[in-house]
Amino acid sequence: MKLEKVYIIGLGYVGLPLAISAAKSGYQVVGYDINREKVQDLIVGKTDSPDVSDFDLLELQQNGHLKITHILEKHSEPGIYIIAVPTPLNTELEPELSMLDSACEIISNVVSNESLVINESTSFVGTLRNFIRARIISKSKVDNLDFAVAPERIDPANKTWNLQSTPRIIGGINSKSVSRAVKFYENFCDNLITVSEPEVAEAAKLFENTFRQVNIALVNELSDIAQAYNLSTHEIIAAASSKPYGFMPFYPSIGVGGHCIPIDPYYLTFSANSLGIETRVISLANEINRMNPLKILERIIRIFNNDIIRKNIQIAGITYKPNVPDLRESPILEVINQLQTLGCNVYWHDPLIDEWKDQRSSELRTDIDLGIINTPHDCIDFTRWKDSGLKVIDLSASAKNFGWAKFL
Repeated sequence: MKLEKVYIIGLGYVGLPLAISAAKSGYQVVGYDINREKVQDLIVGKTDSPDVSDFDLLELQQNGHLKITHILEKHSEPGIYIIAVPTPLNTELEPELSMLDSACEIISNVVSNESLVINESTSFVGTLRNFIRARIISKSKVDNLDFAVAPERIDPANKTWNLQSTPRIIGGINSKSVSRAVKFYENFCDNLITVSEPEVAEAAKLFENTFRQVNIALVNELSDIAQAYNLSTHEIIAAASSKPYGFMPFYPSIGVGGHCIPIDPYYLTFSANSLGIETRVISLANEINRMNPLKILERIIRIFNNDIIRKNIQIAGITYKPNVPDLRESPILEVINQLQTLGCNVYWHDPLIDEWKDQRSSELRTDIDLGIINTPHDCIDFTRWKDSGLKVIDLSASAKNFGWAKFL
């Protein structure tokens, strides 16, 4: 039986692994991205995605299962259109949907009758029904379309829980939409969970990351309490973790990064506020974690007795997550900016990042006043710092000991 053609809008950390998985399972996939430079890199097999190999990228293009392009053409046959674009926040910390709107516009220009549109991009409750469906039908003048939502659950570089093994939630505007979406994802996902409404799937995605935001805020407050009592937060967490039920360990950190935990809770509060519901716990957690980098900055300044001008400081790892070359919402970047503004000489070492703000990674130095472990990638060897005996603080959100006591 001939499989429908698949069009994936957006080839980032979500869309590209999806394109590879669908193409490997036998679908003919067209991957679209507005970024021409990215498209050209992908065509020649160049990607920084930790979940996609250059070999797969090239082989699937060569055998005709995958096409990478910045131009989508209209086709008369029905297909599957998947939206996988970023949904960030604006300066007011509210949903910024220009890229989602653009994706709807692109699909509207090429979609044909009997096609299925699936949204994987995270957004507020009601996005599929009231935003995506409404826009595509209005702009395309095609009303015989199916719509489903299957929120992404990509955890870059996670070798255990990947696109295939992580359960996939699917909701649709009708049973036919759900059935078609299930038929697509069952080719490369092991566990599919269908829900009664697309809004359930959207809310579940927002809540699972809001759960993490709230618990990270809680443990960051515990860190303040532990510091005041001169206790180890990590020893407290280890002791609490001995309880075999009703407890899940979270670890303090400088803040939250990436595209999920810092963003999704705001989409949930937006959803609630649109109905006049106040979200006091979620809003407080958002504020605690957003302000935490500045609180950690103050603790770093106190190390130098407030005399921080011309101090030499080096950060080990500036991405938001170990072993992932992703700077999105990385909280250490704000700390670097503030330290530089205060007159510090700030260097950083990150083998996964070539350049940031016209600055480049430097090797671990010993001619510094303070070393800061932020994101301990597996490829970073701290032997040089250990052998030098210099002062180092560990901000990493991990139970692992790298040779120095945890600062948080």
